[in-house]
Amino acid sequence: MAGEVKSGAPTRLLYAMGARPNFVKMAPVIAALRRRLPGARHVIVHTGQHYDRMMSEIFMEELEVPTPDYVLGVGSASHAVQTARVMERIEPVIEAEQPELVIVPGDVNSTLAVALVAVKLGVPLAHLEAGLRSFDRTMPEEINRIVADEFSDYLLIHSDEARDNLEAEGIEPQRIHFVGNTMIDSLVAMEGRFRELGAASRLGLTPGNYLLVTLHRPMLVDGPLLGRVLDELSVLARELPVVFPAHPRTLKMMSEIEVDPRLLVTEPVGYLDFLSLQADAAAVLTDSGGVQEETTYLGIPCFTLRANTERPVTIRAGTNTLLGLDPARIADILPALSSAHRAPERPPGWDGRAAERVADVICEKPARLPGDASGLAIEA
Repeated sequence: MAGEVKSGAPTRLLYAMGARPNFVKMAPVIAALRRRLPGARHVIVHTGQHYDRMMSEIFMEELEVPTPDYVLGVGSASHAVQTARVMERIEPVIEAEQPELVIVPGDVNSTLAVALVAVKLGVPLAHLEAGLRSFDRTMPEEINRIVADEFSDYLLIHSDEARDNLEAEGIEPQRIHFVGNTMIDSLVAMEGRFRELGAASRLGLTPGNYLLVTLHRPMLVDGPLLGRVLDELSVLARELPVVFPAHPRTLKMMSEIEVDPRLLVTEPVGYLDFLSLQADAAAVLTDSGGVQEETTYLGIPCFTLRANTERPVTIRAGTNTLLGLDPARIADILPALSSAHRAPERPPGWDGRAAERVADVICEKPARLPGDASGLAIEA
């Protein structure tokens, strides 16, 4: 019957997001649960960790995320201050809304903060994209993942190693649910649109004949490594055009460096334009986890400028090469592109239907009641 909530399924859900990748991962989940539970209350919270229009609003518009019920406006700050602001501002929201389930995605500070408040208030918690590990605890994201996973009732994973990581940390298997990759759901839903955009041609680039660059992590852009990266890209650009839609913080740091005019540096672009640029690139250089996943689905060679990756599934798929945190390795990209490559394999569950599997788990396997710390979600 329309409007009827399935027995045992939550009737009040709260979705908390804070940064650009969160919107991409959560949009299909919100849509799937709204379809499955039309009589439930679905509360959307945007913490405001990303607040620039090209990093926030345009993503929500293009992904057709409903207007948030709450915008917390935490803005930029140190890790401690930003986390504290989210905790302080989300607590009264959770207390007022009394959700039966809080869902958080990914590994940003908003994820950590909302998870801590939910568990302290005794509200069941679901962590989307659980179990990823870089095994580098100098990365703030690694700490955020570990804490969110420890306290979640539902650990929603997208790859085999995520299950291995969680079980190695003592997480009970019944809390772990393989659902696949909801970021790929968004990509699949938008594929007809971004394939027609021609973002490369609008920038004067030839499809299939440029390197797309996206770098934002502090270890790369907040110190001397950024200048070395730009020097290496300048050399590469003599043979292959380079386009670099830069994160706002990266742009700020680049303003203090003389940038070779052969590098096409732009402001951040929207979700659809960025997917268009990825799909038409000869290769992508990145330090982003999500880009490693998107290029794997698209079959585009990806070169990751990091010492580690929490997504080794992309390396096994044959699309991603880990360069290390060494700008000199950028010189390896062109030789790698000229060598033969095996056809990439899309990982299981990266098929555009992950959000429906999330809905299956949440609707069919109820978590403990809010306030009951004695039990966790048990598979039937």
